[in-house]
Amino acid sequence: MSYVAPVKDMMFVVRELAGLEDVSRLPGCEEATDETVEAVLQENASFVQDVLAPLNWDGDVAPSSLANGVVTTTRGFKEAFHAFGAGGWQGVKHPVEFGGQGLPKLVATPCIEMLNSANMSFALCPLLTDGAIEALLTAGSQDQCTRYIPNMVSGKWTGTMNLTEPQAGSDLALVRAKAVPQGDGSYRISGQKIFITYGEHDMAENIVHLVLARTPEAPEGVKGISLFIVPKFLVNEDGSLGKRNDVWCSSIEHKLGIKASPTAVLIFGDGKGEVGEGAIGYLVGEENRGLEYMFVMMNSARFAVGMQGVAVAERAYQRAAAFAKERVQSRDVAGSKGPVTIIHHPDVRRMLMTMRALTEGARALAYVGAAASDAGHHHADAEVRRQNMAFYEFLVPIVKGWSTEMSVEVASLGVQVHGGMGFIEETGAAQHYRDARILPIYEGTTAIQANDLVGRKTTRDGGAFAKSVVASVRETVQALAAAGTGSADLAAIRATLAQGADALERAVEFIASNAKADVRAVYAGSVPYLKLAGIVLSGWQMARAALAAQRMLAAGEGDAAFLKAKLATARFFGDHILSGAPGIAHSICAGAAGVLALEQDQF
Repeated sequence: MSYVAPVKDMMFVVRELAGLEDVSRLPGCEEATDETVEAVLQENASFVQDVLAPLNWDGDVAPSSLANGVVTTTRGFKEAFHAFGAGGWQGVKHPVEFGGQGLPKLVATPCIEMLNSANMSFALCPLLTDGAIEALLTAGSQDQCTRYIPNMVSGKWTGTMNLTEPQAGSDLALVRAKAVPQGDGSYRISGQKIFITYGEHDMAENIVHLVLARTPEAPEGVKGISLFIVPKFLVNEDGSLGKRNDVWCSSIEHKLGIKASPTAVLIFGDGKGEVGEGAIGYLVGEENRGLEYMFVMMNSARFAVGMQGVAVAERAYQRAAAFAKERVQSRDVAGSKGPVTIIHHPDVRRMLMTMRALTEGARALAYVGAAASDAGHHHADAEVRRQNMAFYEFLVPIVKGWSTEMSVEVASLGVQVHGGMGFIEETGAAQHYRDARILPIYEGTTAIQANDLVGRKTTRDGGAFAKSVVASVRETVQALAAAGTGSADLAAIRATLAQGADALERAVEFIASNAKADVRAVYAGSVPYLKLAGIVLSGWQMARAALAAQRMLAAGEGDAAFLKAKLATARFFGDHILSGAPGIAHSICAGAAGVLALEQDQF
């Protein structure tokens, strides 16, 4: 079953929920007109459906391979990447001055989703390159930006993020890679980095590694980490490629999923290059501020990984829905002359609706976050910028954590819809499940996202901003009450959204009031708090979607069948997903005793 990009739903969310019209009025975003955005999404859909989606299965069964330090990607990936770069897709959101299209994040976000739905293993390379570009735009010198960014935007070169070491996973204070100054402005980098996505490959002429390392006099801990550019091939003054640097791939990982994406172990300073011993690197920004700069890249990557969750969930849903319409098995419970397609069975409908509602809710929340980011960067009013950026930053750990956890559930349901055939690789359902499983882990596990949501985004101001978000949810509850006269769907959605708002506010108050008095109890419920926020805020967006659909139906606008389906999906989200919010709030506020009850040796 081939992937079909849900452009109609994407445009509905972009217009009705994320406020494309408002975004297009922002300074620097004037090109993002309704017609232009729809044309961009349609063109992107055609590219990923025709070029990338057919390679997804190939990448799973014939993944990247390593021989003599050289990584060869899956057949067809190299040509597809050249087409991706030639089409300008790497530069959708990057500045025009460096060869990009300069379109808003709201436009780039559906493109990211489509790319990952079509082929997540392929999409990881552009994802890391986007992050490297953003880090250089934030902290790089003008010379560094001019030297590296245009070729990354064009797709001639790619970028990586080198944080993790064997002893330094989530705790980057343990980074031990060394950077020794050479007196000419360069540094010699030595050490080992692991889990480097597309750390070595054959799809581009050069790879621009961004590497965390310590200078000789650096203080211990995270305050002593600096950021360096370490290109695979040095770049000459005229922009041509020079000597092979001393950075090498020693192995690539054998993984549960995303098999076509080479996850490399990189050795810096092994003496194999053409530059002598030690990889030549160049400091980005100031010494000892590397982690600060890298967080720009990580924040970008975390949002993008959240979009990967939405993307693989969409792909799993499409495959399951298509199978359910074709697979004949058992009679209808209401009676039938013979076996029927399984989509007739109520529980299969329940599973498909769960998959659909979770995916659409997470998509809507992420797109609204993207629009907030655009306003946070481009709005003329400084206070409006501040408020929108605060909202976006509040959403990032939710988009990353909730959307990726959701994708595992949706992909698992996709296997279940297929029944025994879902456990067989040939149907393709298992690949989505395996691919999805990494998403709650990399770029910061769900617990790390939850800790960020608790510590940086909720307790720092005593829960004030989180409560302001709940207040916005309540405004939609009021709008549903005003619009819901005579509508059973809107009345039902209003009831569950009101309960969800109460549950989220209860959790925020518990976390804010106990952050100092009982910190272990607060963090025992941190992941449930993230899950609760994801459910309630996604339900909020589905409720807004229901209001828009009802209004458009009443006015005779749009595709009536699509709008009725949107209304029904929002109702399902309320009745089957949002309705569980009070129980999650209970586990946050009263569940720490059970989490912490056993002594270590009792496990």
